[in-house]
Amino acid sequence: MRRRSEIDSPEWSRKIELVRRSRELSQAEFGSRLGVSAMAVSRWERGAAEPTGEMYLRLGNLADATLCWFFWKRAGLRPSDVARVLPEARRQFARNRTLDVALVHAGSGKKQSLKKANLVVLPLLPVHAGTPGSRGDNIDLAESPPESVLAAPEEWCPNPASTLCLRVKGDSMSPLILDGYIIAVDTSDTENGNLVGQIVVATHKEKGLLISRLIRFDHMDALVSDRREYEAVPVTAGSEWRIVGRVLWWTGRAR
Repeated sequence: MRRRSEIDSPEWSRKIELVRRSRELSQAEFGSRLGVSAMAVSRWERGAAEPTGEMYLRLGNLADATLCWFFWKRAGLRPSDVARVLPEARRQFARNRTLDVALVHAGSGKKQSLKKANLVVLPLLPVHAGTPGSRGDNIDLAESPPESVLAAPEEWCPNPASTLCLRVKGDSMSPLILDGYIIAVDTSDTENGNLVGQIVVATHKEKGLLISRLIRFDHMDALVSDRREYEAVPVTAGSEWRIVGRVLWWTGRAR
């Protein structure tokens, strides 16, 4: 006989607990994978609060092939959404958690053997991170529902459940990253010491989201533009800047 709590709780809460237990993770460990607290996981599993659309996408990335689409559908994602990104993979994606596609070498010359690549689904949020000199959006990423999704190679995303995509506003990180580009941000590691020299996204409760490079000067960390005419932004305990995550890669239209 099932427990009363199992009967009363919604299906989505039971499936969240099922995924967590199948991975043999505590609520704190599971929450860390998703970028939320153990309390948030507890509330989900009790049915006291439902995950956001972005969290459902992350849950789908953590779940196996039998459950991933349950979570992705609750986020509003349909197989046809990803099929628009990669139409040739429509049939495979409808059956599996990841896309399994063949990569071929184009052009003349010796034929290359086919390689297989898995793709993961990442949420694209309707949010802009500003480059130095441009003001980014001031918003809690965990509360922002995705506007679309992107499919990316699995090897590009070491922590897919903690990775999300944003747009860039401003050109002061050029020539690498231009205005309007899409960036993939891994939010699993926010420790300054692990991110020195990396391009990161930081947030300030009044100044919004900022994309810049984290540099250490004589034990002081600062956010620095790739164009030196912009002043560095100190990242100290009193500055109220907080690292959101590391930029893994970016993409955009050629100009």
